[in-house]
Amino acid sequence: MRYIIKRISNRAEINKEIHPHQLRHSYATHLLNNGAPLEVIQSFMGHEKKTFTFFNYHAYASLSEHFHTPYI
Repeated sequence: MRYIIKRISNRAEINKEIHPHQLRHSYATHLLNNGAPLEVIQSFMGHEKKTFTFFNYHAYASLSEHFHTPYI
């Protein structure tokens, strides 16, 4: 998986290290930003507790509204 992501990021001329976990985190954040219920995100991410999902992704989504970092 890392090899594939590395090749794709090189072809896209992204000069930043990209890891599979970043894609997972971005996916969950996009779901949250687009109105997906926490229960759905929790299920997709395999979290046992909704509080874990809420604090990890809700806080990040709130911050991402104020700051923009390309390629994350």
